[in-house]
Amino acid sequence: MNQIYLRLNFKRIALLFVILFTTFSHAIADDGEILSAIKGQVRTSDGLPAPYVTVRLQHSNQGALTDANGNFAIKKVKPGHYTLIVSLVGYSNVLQEVEVEQDKISQVTLTLGASGQQMKEVTVVGQNNKYTVLEPSNSLRLNMPLVEVPQSITEVSKEVLADQMIFNMQEGVTRNISGASRLGHWDMYSNLQIRGSRANSFRNGMNVYISPWSPLTEDMSMVDKIEFIKGPAGFLVSNGEVGGTYNVVTKKPTGYNQGDVTLSLGSYDEYRASLDLDGKLSKNGKLLYRFNLMGETKNGWRNFDYTNRYSIAPVLKYLIDDKNAVTVEYNLQYMQLPVVGGNYSFSKRGYGDLPRNFTTIEGNMDPTKINDQSVMVYYDHTFSPDWKLTAQMGYFHYNQVGQSMWPGGFSVAGNDSLLQRNINIWDALGINKTAQVFLNGKFRTGAVTHTVLGGVDMKYSNYYADWSQGGKFGDANFNIYHPTYGGVKQLTYDRSTDIRTRGVQYNYGYNAFYVQDQLGFFEDKLRVTLAGRYTTNTAVSPYDGTNKDSKFTPRFGVSYSLDKNTSLYGVYDVSFTQNPGLDWQKRPFDPLTGDNIEFGFKRNWFHGRFTSTVAVYQITKNNVLTTDLDHPDPVAGFIYSRQNGQQRIKGLEADFQGEVVHGLNVVVNYAYTDGVVSKDNDAKLVGNYVPGIAKHIQNTWLTYTLQSSVLKGLRASVGYQYQAGRVAGQVYDKSENFLPDYFRMDAGIGYNINKFSINVLVNNVLNAYLYTGAPSVDGYGNKIYYWQTEPGRNLRMSLGYHF
Repeated sequence: MNQIYLRLNFKRIALLFVILFTTFSHAIADDGEILSAIKGQVRTSDGLPAPYVTVRLQHSNQGALTDANGNFAIKKVKPGHYTLIVSLVGYSNVLQEVEVEQDKISQVTLTLGASGQQMKEVTVVGQNNKYTVLEPSNSLRLNMPLVEVPQSITEVSKEVLADQMIFNMQEGVTRNISGASRLGHWDMYSNLQIRGSRANSFRNGMNVYISPWSPLTEDMSMVDKIEFIKGPAGFLVSNGEVGGTYNVVTKKPTGYNQGDVTLSLGSYDEYRASLDLDGKLSKNGKLLYRFNLMGETKNGWRNFDYTNRYSIAPVLKYLIDDKNAVTVEYNLQYMQLPVVGGNYSFSKRGYGDLPRNFTTIEGNMDPTKINDQSVMVYYDHTFSPDWKLTAQMGYFHYNQVGQSMWPGGFSVAGNDSLLQRNINIWDALGINKTAQVFLNGKFRTGAVTHTVLGGVDMKYSNYYADWSQGGKFGDANFNIYHPTYGGVKQLTYDRSTDIRTRGVQYNYGYNAFYVQDQLGFFEDKLRVTLAGRYTTNTAVSPYDGTNKDSKFTPRFGVSYSLDKNTSLYGVYDVSFTQNPGLDWQKRPFDPLTGDNIEFGFKRNWFHGRFTSTVAVYQITKNNVLTTDLDHPDPVAGFIYSRQNGQQRIKGLEADFQGEVVHGLNVVVNYAYTDGVVSKDNDAKLVGNYVPGIAKHIQNTWLTYTLQSSVLKGLRASVGYQYQAGRVAGQVYDKSENFLPDYFRMDAGIGYNINKFSINVLVNNVLNAYLYTGAPSVDGYGNKIYYWQTEPGRNLRMSLGYHF
């Protein structure tokens, strides 16, 4: 009742704010200073957009940096006559007169003396300070700098990923984000934790989630950057968990004829090659393309483990005219590994008491093969400089043919060494269809500016899985402390029937519409965001029946600019997702809802070369599902879930990244996270820690590049990840809550000379035994521990050529 009362009051307060601000806007319309701005694009001498070029007003400190498409905006310009100056290192400044009229936006187009090829070379030379991203991608649907957004958003650029030699989402991406961590999981799917929740996975603003075990995580060869959005973010991307979302932005055509080829090798017989081609397919520059190709093979640090992988990612973009563009993108990823689940260790004694290279798999296993394909289509229509319509759709197809392992348990009474291994088929088919249409626009009423966003969002997923065939793998004499491999016969499976017939089917979908208005006051210094989203969720499975729920979720935000580089913000928003399933009494679960209250401070330093965000928040999650260990079903073999009442997660986060001094780029972040069960029907569970969080996470990464001398282009990198107060996954009884503290250090050296680059990185320099894990119960009722190790000290080296 208290929650209903608070939400009703919130709606009344929000309505009151609308009335007050509307009244206030009319009151100041005649007295406020008129808003004017200059917008435009900078192009090269051959007509291509000129990215990352400085545009400023002569005899003024007002200016802007062009984005990747050469666009810029200088806001809050008083009416008058100005001279614009465009500066590019190594080329003469370009000057252009512009007249700024009262209450109007002046449009200009400027042309540099440099060609596209010359701009490409300038961009390559200047890549040492690209740790900072000031603008979100178009897929986040925001039309403003990040410093003005009333929410914590951190961008991980492709330069950061390259310096850290990250090849997929599992390999240290989280070190660049405050409070983010990776839970123990299979190596082909991402299970990232943000603010006490599994992060929602998106690609180019589209929800790619099909099931907890699909799709395949993206290879970094196709990735331009990764955006981490804290909080529900329902109006930024789509439906999702309250903790946060990561949005993978794939590489798109730029219009420059250029390319990169990279060869890499590393420990555990790792060999990798990637190719990135970018350019024009037509002489008039209207048909553009991007093509990324990658192939990789490597063994694991565990016995008999290996991964073979390749990806193909072509993109075509057609510029119909100045107002219309169509982009079509296809991604194919293939992965081959021996068996799912072979990366876990198991023991009755406790965590970490087996060697790092321990495994339960055998060398003669049939491979598990995964084919992951997607087609994405985007259409953009620009009505005017202030109004734009975007329509996009995605079709994602995931196919897995293979098997998985999980132990039956320690079957010999009183023996903690002899493990019975089990194996079963795991074939799966996942299909995800999503479509989104949204409109961005700006207009004014009196002295108040309105930045509006509205749209529809639809998604529907089918997942078919066959776990029905399997049995014991060998006998119960597999000694985990003295393992003997070989002589175990492989199981055979009947795949004569289509997976849609023999598999268990899960359906999940939603449709929603939303509208958001950001009202700007006092020359846009004060920005008030009012928004609402209405969502209908549907989930169907043979085990769980049909769940259908609808809900209106509000959003209220305030952001105030102390100056053009500094802002304070606050936001309140709500999440709403389906809770599919039935409890042990076959009753459906209520939807999962979450409230997020957040306050923060943002500042850009050194003309945008360095950014900082500090935020405090409190999240309340209702109707949380947890494992029901009190009601096992020994006949059917089910492990039921139960609604664990309410969780409260609160914390502090700080993110700093960019160029501190010329040549020194840093990524430094810290997060304090406190998550507990705040309410539950079972009183003894109140006060339990939320599984999977780490109370303290602190990450640092430093890269210094020499700017002069004969060794210009030589760089050195060093970084560490530290986690303390780690709460194990799947813990709900105040026992075995904490895992050991985590500390990993990495260091590397690189060199750029002309068009060549070389990068050498040593991961886990201290050769620490690192893992994540959780307790569980085996098939014989024994309490066991399972964990997933990380590799020991290992090396990677890459040689690249840019042309």
